[in-house]
Amino acid sequence: MSGMAEDGLEWRERQRHAVRAHAEADARQRAAEQAEATELVSRFAAEATRRGLRTDRLTAASYNGRSRYRTRLAGWYIDQARARAVDTDGRFYLLTVPASLRSRLLGARPTPSAPPLVVGRGGRDGESLPLAALLSLRLEAGDDWR
Repeated sequence: MSGMAEDGLEWRERQRHAVRAHAEADARQRAAEQAEATELVSRFAAEATRRGLRTDRLTAASYNGRSRYRTRLAGWYIDQARARAVDTDGRFYLLTVPASLRSRLLGARPTPSAPPLVVGRGGRDGESLPLAALLSLRLEAGDDWR
């Protein structure tokens, strides 16, 4: 094999290694952020319960925003749009679901989501807020949140 071919193979191998190392570092960072956010949500639910904050029967909106559906979840909305909530077990929910007749008749069944450390990051409106600050605001508002 010529020297140039060997150099090209070595370069490609270094590139593959660098890409793999970068992807692994990103995955570790995301996992650490998710663990931190999950802990914040869990602590929020415990503190809201301790303070006796009134829970709501949570509803979910259809993706198109035209309908709201009942759910079996009880918890606290954490944003004014009622798009994000924490249930009494300390799980985070994005309360949007596909529009369906089944959801209209039987209620929607949103699944828990991994909470973001920064709410609204990458959103079209450009507004974002650290999850810790949002949860703190919600606790401070007490039952007057609406």
